Amino acid sequence: MVVTTEGIPGYRIIEVKGLARGGVVMATHLGRDIIAGFRNLVGGEVTEYTEMMAKAREIALQRLIQSAKDMGANAVVGMRFMTSNVGQRMAEVYAFGTAVVVERG
Repeated sequence: MVVTTEGIPGYRIIEVKGLARGGVVMATHLGRDIIAGFRNLVGGEVTEYTEMMAKAREIALQRLIQSAKDMGANAVVGMRFMTSNVGQRMAEVYAFGTAVVVERG
């Protein structure tokens, strides 16, 4: 379970394992940049970048989950995404949260 809240209704945290994290840096390619440039002229959503960032978030989330599992956790609370530009054509997506062990209760 991965939640953005500090707790999970119906569960209690019995152990805190620590910070779980996962990140990815995605680069655009020239073809995508050219299409985005055309879209910028006429306005509207740049779906090529939207799709790229959605893929990056999913990769970061899966790496976060693996990090939590490697620590012996069965849940992550307080999960957040962070993004930043790394270069002209690169963006980093970082997912982080607190890896915990929860049980019903």
